[in-house]
Formats: sequence, structure tokens, C-alpha cells
Amino acid sequence: MFDTHELGRRPGALQKLTRSVPAPKDLGIAGVIGTPEGVPVELALRLESVMEGVLITGTARAAAEGECVRCLEPLSQEVAADFQEMFSYHDADDRGRTRAEPAADAEYSEDDDRLFIEDGLFDLEPVLRDAVVLALPMQPVCRETCAGLCSTCGIRLDENPDHHHDAVDIRWAALQGLAETVKDGEKDNMGGAEAGVDEKQEK
Repeated sequence: MFDTHELGRRPGALQKLTRSVPAPKDLGIAGVIGTPEGVPVELALRLESVMEGVLITGTARAAAEGECVRCLEPLSQEVAADFQEMFSYHDADDRGRTRAEPAADAEYSEDDDRLFIEDGLFDLEPVLRDAVVLALPMQPVCRETCAGLCSTCGIRLDENPDHHHDAVDIRWAALQGLAETVKDGEKDNMGGAEAGVDEKQEK
């Protein structure tokens, strides 16, 4: 939670903050890449007081860990996420005008997606989550030139640049087998013929 009491509610007031906060749980893209829980997230924030609330502009930097989608090796990289979000006062409408307290049973659908300042405090975690997820690569790689794994045997191609398999067209596989059978038959026949010749010579 961040405090806005020092900033005040006078429109135009500015405050700059730098903070280091522990990463919350599941900060990232599940099963792909993310910032481990508790890892420091460095925040640089600019708070600006406006009529309807406080406009937050900032950058978050943290180390992210994941797995290369090509070679499946672990990887680590820094992620930098920029964000800007408005935190509104409960007693102000979207034009910054003070409004009466709503009835207990009243529904304000326009408030569903708005973030609010509670007792002078605002929670940055939802904004941070959205910003970091958008900044992370959907398909992280250990390096752009990573050759990945052999699709046939799974060997790492970066470590074996000359690795290859002789491609066999499955349409010719049956004929290849037939050709090998014919060759074996020819060898057997030649063996029998040579034996017959030897027998005649002995006589």
C-alpha cells in the first residue's frame, strides 16, 4: 500500500517515489516466465494529484525466470514494465466533482473497472501485475540465435551444429524394404550358384 497523505488533494501537486518491494506470488505468465515470489521489484513512481484522484505513472524493474521455448534450458532476464493508472476518490465522479454518498443498494457499473484510494492509501499490486505480464515475452528464448532441439532425437543443436538425420520419405519406405529383400535374395542365389560350380569342378 502507498500513502497519498503527504501529496494532498490540491490539483497539480506532485510527488516522486522510489521503492523496492517484494514480488507478490504468481507475478508473471504461469508455466512460461515470471518473477519469483519475494524477489525485489524496483519501483520509480510519479504521483500527481488531479481533481478526481491521483494519477500514478511509473516503471517497475525486476528479474524474471523461465525456460527457453526452443532448447528448454533455464533462463533469467530483467523485465522493465511502464504503467499509468488513475486512482479515484470515492467522493468524486469522473469529472472530479464531489458527489453524494450512494445508497447502500445502489449499483454503479461505471465503477467496476475503476481503482480507488482508500483512507489515503492505494494498492499498486493489480496495476503491477497487469504491467509485468504485458512486458514479459510470451515465448522467451535464451538468445535470439538459439537453434533449439532436434525434433527427431532431442539433442541440443547449439552444441552439435553438424547434427542431422537422413530424411526418409515415408512414401518410399515400403519400396526401400522391398529393394533390400531383393538384394538379400540375389546374394542367396549367387551363393547357391557358386556352390554348384565348385561341386562340378571337384568332379
